Amino acid sequence: MIGSVLLAVLSVLFGLVPYYAVSKLLIGILDSSNKSLQFILLWVGIAIIGFILKIVLYGRATLLSHKAAFEILKNIRSAIAGKLARTSMGYLQSKPSGEFKQLIVDEVEKLEYPLAHAIPEFTSNLLGPIIIAAYLFTVDWRIALLALSSIPVGFLIYMLMMVGRGTMYENFIEANAHMNATVVEYINGIEVIKSFNQTASSMKRYENAVTNFHDLTVKWYKHCWPYLSGYAVVMPSGIAAALPVGTLLLARGSLGLSAFLTGIILTLGLVGPIMKLVEFSDNLVTIMDTETKIHTMLSTEELPQPEKPVKLNSYDVVFQDVQFSYGKEQVLKGISFMARAGTITAVVGPSGSGKSTIARLLARFWDVEDGEVTLGGVNIKEMPVSQLMDCISYVSQENFLLDMSIEENIRIGKPTATKMEIESAAEKAGCAEFIGRFPEGYATRVGDAGDRLSGGERQRIAIARAILKNAPIVLLDEATAFTDPENENKIQTSIGNLVKGKTLIIIAHRLSTIMYADNILVVKDGKVKSQGTHEELLQSSQLYQNMWQEHIEAIEWSMKEEVQGYVESC
Repeated sequence: MIGSVLLAVLSVLFGLVPYYAVSKLLIGILDSSNKSLQFILLWVGIAIIGFILKIVLYGRATLLSHKAAFEILKNIRSAIAGKLARTSMGYLQSKPSGEFKQLIVDEVEKLEYPLAHAIPEFTSNLLGPIIIAAYLFTVDWRIALLALSSIPVGFLIYMLMMVGRGTMYENFIEANAHMNATVVEYINGIEVIKSFNQTASSMKRYENAVTNFHDLTVKWYKHCWPYLSGYAVVMPSGIAAALPVGTLLLARGSLGLSAFLTGIILTLGLVGPIMKLVEFSDNLVTIMDTETKIHTMLSTEELPQPEKPVKLNSYDVVFQDVQFSYGKEQVLKGISFMARAGTITAVVGPSGSGKSTIARLLARFWDVEDGEVTLGGVNIKEMPVSQLMDCISYVSQENFLLDMSIEENIRIGKPTATKMEIESAAEKAGCAEFIGRFPEGYATRVGDAGDRLSGGERQRIAIARAILKNAPIVLLDEATAFTDPENENKIQTSIGNLVKGKTLIIIAHRLSTIMYADNILVVKDGKVKSQGTHEELLQSSQLYQNMWQEHIEAIEWSMKEEVQGYVESC
C-alpha cells in the first residue's frame, strides 16, 4: 500500500507538468521571439510525456492498491472465520446465518473500493491542489486568493447537507435490509404462501417494504439535491473571480502576462481534484460503519480452552448439578446424571423441558453457568474443543449437507478416509440403496442444503458421516423426530450400526425408540424428575406413564388412520 501511495504522489507531480508546459507554450507563442516549430514541439512533447507518465504511474499505483486491498480483505475474512471457529456454537446458533454471510461477504466487500481506489485517488486529489495552490502563491498571491475564494463557501454548503445525514443513512440501511429480508422471506415461503392463498397479503408486505425504501430514498435525495447543486455551482466559480480580476490587473500593468496565463491555467486544474476529494467522505462513512461491525464480531467473547489435549481415563459422561439459562430464562436447574461408557442413556420429557440443551452442553455449544460436565473424569472446559469433538459424533434432527458430492459430504466425518471406508460407512447407514439410483453414484451433488435428497436420505448421510468418524460417544438429538415410519425403521437400523460398542446418549421424541435403553432420564422444567429402565419408570414415574400412554394412543391413532385410508381406497 505504501508503494501505491508513492506512485500516486509521483503521478500527481507528473500530472502538473502539462499545466506548466501549456502555460510556457502560450507565453512563448505570445512572445514573438519564441514562435519556432522546435519551441512548440518541445513543450507539446513535455506536456504529452508528463500526461503519459501520470497515466502510467497512476495505473501502477491502482494495481498495487488493488493487490493490497484484496490481501487486506482476505486477512479480514480469515480473521472473522477464525473468530467463528473459536466462538461458541450457542452464540452462532443465536444469530441468523445470513448475518454472518452478510458480514463476511457483503460488508467486507464494501471495503474494496475505498481501499483499492480511494487511497491512490485520495492521495493524488489531496496533493495536487496543495501543490497547485502553493505554486499559485509564488506566481501571484492575488490570483491565488481569488482561485481559492470559492472553496470555503463550497465546503460550507456541503457541510450543511451533511446535517442529519447520519440518521437518514441509518434509516436508509434499515429500510434496505427490511426490503431484502421481506423478499427473501417471500421467496423461501412461496410454497406455504400459495398453499394457504396468502399471495396477496405477502406481496403487500413486500410492496410496503419497497415503497418505504423508495420514499426514504426520495426524501434523502430531495434533502441533498439543493445543496449538491449549490456546491457544484459554487466550487468551480473561483475562475469566475480570477479571470476578470486578473484581466483588470493585466490591463493596469500590475500583473505580467506570464503570471496571468499561468495563474488562470492552474486555477482551472485546482477545483476538480478537491471536489473528487470531498466525494470520498461517503467512502469514509462506509469504512467506519463496516469497521464497527467487524470490530463487534472480532470482540465477541471466545470459548476459553486449553491448547494441549488431556488424558481421559474413560468415556463416562457425568453431569454434576448443572445449571444453565438462555438469557434470563433458566432452562436447567441442577441436572445430575451419569452415562457410563458403552451404555445407552436416553433423555425424555415434554417439549421445552431442556432435553436438547443437555445435548448441546455436552457438545459444548455453550458453557454451563454452574456445576460441571465431565468426560472420562475431566471437566470438558479443561480440554480443547477439537479433542472433545473428536470424542463425539453428533446427529440431530436437522443435519446440514454442503452443496457438493455425496462422497464429499460423508468424508467430512474423516477427511483422510479411503473410498472403501466411505462406501462401507454408507452401506452400514443404509445409503447404498438410494445412492445406487443416481447415475453419478457417490459423485452426485446433493444440492443446496441437500435439497436433491429426501429428509430421510439426508439423515442417513449424516449417520454415515458419524459412522465414518467412529467417535467413542454418539449423541443423537431427536434424530428421528419428524421422519415417517418407513424412514424411521431404516434410520433406526442405521443408528444400530452406528452405536455398536459406543456410549450412546439419545434425546428422544418417540418413546418406542428408547425402550431398551440402560437408563432413561425423565426431565421436566429443567430437572431430572426420575430415572431408570423402561419397566422401572412405568412402575415408579407418573410422568413417564402419561408420556407412554400418549405415545401408545398416537400410534393407535396413526394405525387407525392408515387402515381407514386403505379401506376408503378399496
